[in-house]
Amino acid sequence: MITHIKFVSIPTRDQDAALAFYTEKLGFRVITDQPFGPQRWIELRVGASDTRFVLFTPPGQEDRIGSQFNGSLACDDVEATYRQLLSRGVEFVSEPQKQPWGTYAIMKDPDGNQFVLSSS
Repeated sequence: MITHIKFVSIPTRDQDAALAFYTEKLGFRVITDQPFGPQRWIELRVGASDTRFVLFTPPGQEDRIGSQFNGSLACDDVEATYRQLLSRGVEFVSEPQKQPWGTYAIMKDPDGNQFVLSSS
């Protein structure tokens, strides 16, 4: 049976800038960073979960850089996480907003990829 999502790929123009953003500002941990053709295969662990981000742009998909991430990153407290990330220089598209289903905020990475932070 399928047990979890192993990784999602985040397209990037500059792997070094993206790596600094995800590790220094978001606190993700490097699992692997190795050559992979003209790029590197960089896998990052998201918190204590098994899900990983890969900072890699598949050939021919450069037009995806700066797109909306079709998913949501969970956190315990959106407002507290928003304040913490804002103090680290993370750019937000929207401040925390409360909805009947939970609270969310939208942030951007250096390439313009947008991510929803949410809690229930």
